[in-house]
Amino acid sequence: MRPPHAPPARPASDNGRVEDRFGEALARAARGGDDDVDAAASVLAADADWDAAAARAAERTVADCERRGWEPQDLLRMAGRELTPLHRRLAGALAGEGTGDGTGLGAFARAERLDRFSAAAAYVELLRLYVRLPAIPALVAAPPGESAAPPKMLARIRALLAKAESTGYPDEAEALSAKAQHLMARHSIDAALLAASHDGVSGAGAGARRIGVERPYEGAKALLLDAVAAANRCQSVWSSELGFSTVVGHAPDLDAVELLYTSLLVQADRALHRGRTSRSRDFRESFLIAYASRIRTRLGEATAEEESAAPPDLLPALASRALAVEDTTRRLFPTTTTSRLRARDASGWEHGESAADSAHLH
Repeated sequence: MRPPHAPPARPASDNGRVEDRFGEALARAARGGDDDVDAAASVLAADADWDAAAARAAERTVADCERRGWEPQDLLRMAGRELTPLHRRLAGALAGEGTGDGTGLGAFARAERLDRFSAAAAYVELLRLYVRLPAIPALVAAPPGESAAPPKMLARIRALLAKAESTGYPDEAEALSAKAQHLMARHSIDAALLAASHDGVSGAGAGARRIGVERPYEGAKALLLDAVAAANRCQSVWSSELGFSTVVGHAPDLDAVELLYTSLLVQADRALHRGRTSRSRDFRESFLIAYASRIRTRLGEATAEEESAAPPDLLPALASRALAVEDTTRRLFPTTTTSRLRARDASGWEHGESAADSAHLH
C-alpha cells in the first residue's frame, strides 16, 4: 500500500542531486514494476521544487516520444486508453490544458485533491507509459498548397451530421447524412481540379492523420473507418495494438473521413441500442461488421454520383491524387497485413445492414 502522506521535502540546495536520482529512478520504473514506480514517486515527492523537476522530466520524455513519431494528441489518447481518467487529465495538464489553479504537477495535485506522493505516483505511471511506447511512422503534413474545406462548409457539414445523429427518424438521418457526403465529395472534386489547373499535378503529395479506434469491437470500428476512407479516396492502416488507424489522403478528404466516421459511429451506437437493451457480444460485433460493409457500398455510390456529374478532366486529376495516396501509404507502411473479421450472429448482421440503410446514403 502506498503511504497516505508524502515524505518530508529536502532542502532546495539538494535539488540537483534529487533530480538526478529521480531520473535514475524513473528509468528503473520504466523497466520495472509497481515497487519501482513507488520508489521514483517518493524521490520526486521529496523534491522541494518538484514542479520544476516534473516539468523538465516531462519535457524530455515527450520530446523523445516526438522523435519516435508520437504527436501530443496521440499521447493524450494513449493515456486515456491504457491508464485511467485521472492519468488522462494529468496528461492534459502536462500538455497545457489548464487546471484552473495554475500549471504544473502541484496545481494538478491541488485540483484533484491529491497528496504529493499520490500525484507523483500517477505522474511516474504516465511517463512510464510514454517511455514504453514503440516507434511509429511520423505523420506526413499536407503540402502547403493543399486546400482544406472552407470553415463555412465544414460548419454546414457538421450541422447536417449533428442533425442526423440526433433525429429519431431514419429517413431524415439518411437524407442529412447523404447531403453531407455529397458536399464533401463535391469539395474534394473541386480541390482536385483546382490543383490540377494550377500546376498540372493534382496529387503532388498526400498527408496523413491518426484517428482513434476505441474499445470495444475495435476491429469492426476499424472496418467502418476503412470504408469511409475508401469512399473518400483515402487509405487506412489500422494499428490494432495501439488503438488507432492512420488515414492517408489529401486535406479535404481527411476532413471528410474524420467528420463522417465520427458521425456514423454515433448513429450506429444509437441504432444498436434502439429497442432491445440486452445484446450479446456476438450480436454487437456482427451488427457493426454488417453496418460497415453496407456503409462501404452506399458511400461509394454517393461519391460515384458526384464524380459522374464532374467535367471530363476529372479522371486524370483523381488518378494523380490516388497515386500520391498510394505512394505515401507505402512509404509510411512498407509492410502491412490484411485483417479479416467474421460475423457470428445472423440477427446482428441483419440488424446492422438495416441500420446502415437508415443511416445513409443514396
